[in-house]
Amino acid sequence: MSTFSARAWQWLGRELDAWVIEGHAARFWWRDDDATEPSSALSKLAGLSDSLNIPLALAVIPSLLKPELIDFLRNRALISVLQHGYAHENHAAPGQRKLELGGTRATVKLIADLKQGYQTLEQHFADRFDPVLVPPWNRMDSKLLPCLNQIGFTGISTMKVRRNAYPAPGLLQVNTHLDPVNWRHTGGFIGVYPAIAILIQHLIAKRTGYRDRDEPTGILTHHLVQNDAVWRFLEDLLQFLSNHPAVGWLDSTTIWK
Repeated sequence: MSTFSARAWQWLGRELDAWVIEGHAARFWWRDDDATEPSSALSKLAGLSDSLNIPLALAVIPSLLKPELIDFLRNRALISVLQHGYAHENHAAPGQRKLELGGTRATVKLIADLKQGYQTLEQHFADRFDPVLVPPWNRMDSKLLPCLNQIGFTGISTMKVRRNAYPAPGLLQVNTHLDPVNWRHTGGFIGVYPAIAILIQHLIAKRTGYRDRDEPTGILTHHLVQNDAVWRFLEDLLQFLSNHPAVGWLDSTTIWK
């Protein structure tokens, strides 16, 4: 381990110590995206959740759902299901970043897709399904927000600090804040120092009141694309956080109860 990496872990520990000293709990949650079927990577992810007793919110793509995933999740009490768009297809207009929920597709069709996806997940996962929308690529057209509660959604989750807790009536937004995958460079690892720096920055901002302390800090993973370096960091991070007295893990059902 490099000197910078070792120091980063120390700094994270000191920040969490500050939460204990000030009498606060640092709440975290864990979301993983793009699930459609069982795989060795998903088994590894579920095993990590089990071994550390950490709840996992699995964002499932409804139109690509395979029956095998339903069986895989049946007896895994720590794993809940969120809705990851509908088909994870790009409808972005020329010049736009990738976007499924918006772009060139008509709003009425997008709403119909989301309704169909909602019904699919509700039917197959029942009370394991939390009615929370996770937009593919963590973005969507804001004009859809007022429609989500009418479909049945009570929550939305994207990436980075939320602007407000309720972007539409009856719709609680709780985001993720750290994604350790380096998407700009072949999907590798962003590195220990940058990853921990992101967490520390978010924790300091919450502890000092600069950001909303009520929003738990979210860890985002992508089991299908993570390389060995990302997996090693994820295991180290989850273990480190779970061993600290300041840290509490929330499941998605508790967040959006």
